[in-house]
Amino acid sequence: MRILLTNDDGINAAGLNVLERIARRFSDDVWICAPAEEQSGAGHSLTLNRPVRLQRHSERRFSVTGTPSDAVTMGLRKVMPGAPDLILSGVNRGANLGDDVTYSGTVAAAIEGALAGVRSIALSQVYSKADAGHDVSFAAAEEWGAKVIAPLLEAPFAPRTLVNVNFPPLAADAVQGIRVVRQGFHDYARGSVVEGTDPRGFPYYWFGLHGIEHTPGHETDLEAIQDGYVSVTPLQLDLTHQGSLEEMRGRFA
Repeated sequence: MRILLTNDDGINAAGLNVLERIARRFSDDVWICAPAEEQSGAGHSLTLNRPVRLQRHSERRFSVTGTPSDAVTMGLRKVMPGAPDLILSGVNRGANLGDDVTYSGTVAAAIEGALAGVRSIALSQVYSKADAGHDVSFAAAEEWGAKVIAPLLEAPFAPRTLVNVNFPPLAADAVQGIRVVRQGFHDYARGSVVEGTDPRGFPYYWFGLHGIEHTPGHETDLEAIQDGYVSVTPLQLDLTHQGSLEEMRGRFA
């Protein structure tokens, strides 16, 4: 099995090393193509206004001066000798839960893989507020990563779908298990914009995304992580709201 690894934290990220160790439990044919620098929050963006440069670090390890989507595109079209059987993105330093997936470069890389028709999985390690600004432990991801991936290797993936996985901020032996759950919802309507002044006296702004969680039924990725479980969520790329189609068609009849 040929596997392509990527991320949004950059080629030197600790989580990418964790992901490589996980991937090598399944195959020796592992390739890496990741952004040269951190691209957190890049979403599903492409680099269109400047050239993308490719750097080779070793036989099967490459970086690109672009986004996670760029990295997957370059991996598929310029780096690998043939199409991969699996794309793994991560392990991200931090959660990708609820509708944060729309901002996530980690998930976007898996989206790019899904668009190319390759089985794609995004993986993220949640950490607590107390660990912010410090070295984050990837112990849960390291121990549970292969346990999550193995059942997904033979599972049917519908076209243009991917799987989003998050590991709770716990020691490996404290993880309660794995839950397959739907995507939750963060309400960022009251998210803060922090204003400051730089050393030259000019104002700057920093987005403070302190979301309020709304998860009716409490059966989402947000609760799974809160309860100490690994969350597994299948995502689809078709954003059409099916329930609105007929009503809206009637307005244009």
